[in-house]
Order: sequence, then structure tokens, then C-alpha cells
Amino acid sequence: MQVITIPALSDNYIFLLLDDTISEAAVVDPGAAEPVLGYLRQSGRRLTAILNTHHHRDHTGGNGELVRCFPGIPVFGGSGDRGRIPGQSRFLAESDEVIVAGTKARILDVPGHTSAHIAYYFAADHGRSHLFSGDTVFGGTIGNLFEGTPEVMFESVRKIRALPRETLIWCAHEYTLQYVRESAGIDPGNARLAKRLQALESAAPSGRPTVPLLLDEECETNPFFLWDDPRLNAHLSTAPGLATFRHLCNIT
Repeated sequence: MQVITIPALSDNYIFLLLDDTISEAAVVDPGAAEPVLGYLRQSGRRLTAILNTHHHRDHTGGNGELVRCFPGIPVFGGSGDRGRIPGQSRFLAESDEVIVAGTKARILDVPGHTSAHIAYYFAADHGRSHLFSGDTVFGGTIGNLFEGTPEVMFESVRKIRALPRETLIWCAHEYTLQYVRESAGIDPGNARLAKRLQALESAAPSGRPTVPLLLDEECETNPFFLWDDPRLNAHLSTAPGLATFRHLCNIT
């Protein structure tokens, strides 16, 4: 499976999933239709599915136009988003599977940012695994808790942290430098985090996407993945686990 990253709106990413053996594509979180249609026209590909992680308009705003251009294509989303995702026709829950771009994805239920947020996990066959996580995780932080609590989000992040460390995380916004800089202030003793920030600041003038993220790097530098790290617990004067996670939610 090949992933094409399309910038959209102010800081969103739309992802196209391609199978190089056929002239088809699936799209993840199309906040706008035109960038997707432009790529499809240029490449000669046909859209076969829409995968939504949650109902927010900057992730679903292109659904209607895309369905009009490609009638009958399935629109996937979480079962709890029934009535909130435009055109949704498939309603997914934990451990359901979908096949797009010739590859099977397993559904992870990851509420917190919204109550029905899901992620699409493509386990590695050859190469690395891929996680399309919407607004659950960003580089150095997590998504805002609009419809969830720290307790709910903690379980979602725990689920993601348990995936293979080489998993690539395709989060849906370009926030990495901003929040890694913030995380470096929260966790000043983290040498790998300091190195990550330095690399991001050096690369920033190029304007290249910082996505995908590497799960291993998040596990070592994102404070929200380090809730049981003795060094961070000592620095924050918090007990390991949910207490540290809840404290981080309160200070960021």
C-alpha cells in the first residue's frame, strides 16, 4: 500500500491509499473534496472508499462532493457517529476489518477527542505497519478532549502504545513542531526529545510534512506516552499511570 499525503485547509492532511496494481484509491479524512479530485484527475485513478476517523467537518467536509462524483462508494466511520458523518454507510466498531487499496485494516476504538473516534490499523505484511489515527495522537501530544475525559483518552493511548514500535502514525494535522517544543518544556530532562526538537527546528524552513510519525519516537518523547517513566514521574511529582496522564492533560 502506498500513501499519498495531500495538504488541505489550514493545517490538515488528507491521505490517499493506493494499490499500485489497480487504478483505484481510498481516501482517509477528506476535509475538502477538490484536492482529492485534483489528484484523481491527474493520476487517472477512481475513488473506491472514504474512511473517516471522526465526524468533525475538517475531516468529513469533502464527503458529499466525493460521493456525488463516485456514487455508491462506501463511507466508513465509527458506529457511534451514526448521523454525524455525511454520507456514512458503514458503521465500524473495535476489531472490525475493512479492505481498501488491496490491504486489510483493523479498527481500533480510540475515543477521547470525540466519543466515537476510531483509527484504522494496517498491520505489516512487508515493511512497516500504518495507523491512521485522526486527531487522537499528534507529534508530542494528544488531541483535545472535546467529548472525552483523561481516563477515556488514557485507554486509547494505551491501546496505540501497545502496537509494534515501527508503526507509522498518519495523524491528520501538521502540529508537530509546535507541540514537541511544548513537550520539551514539560520534560526538559529527555535527551531524545531535545534532539527531536533540534531536528524539527532545523527542518522547519523546508516546509516538508513531519507526518508520518514513528510510534517508537512517540513512546520515547511524547509525555502522554511516558506516563510510567520513572524519570518523568519524578520530575512531575506524580504517580505512574493515570495520575501522570491526568496531570499532563491539566497542564497542556
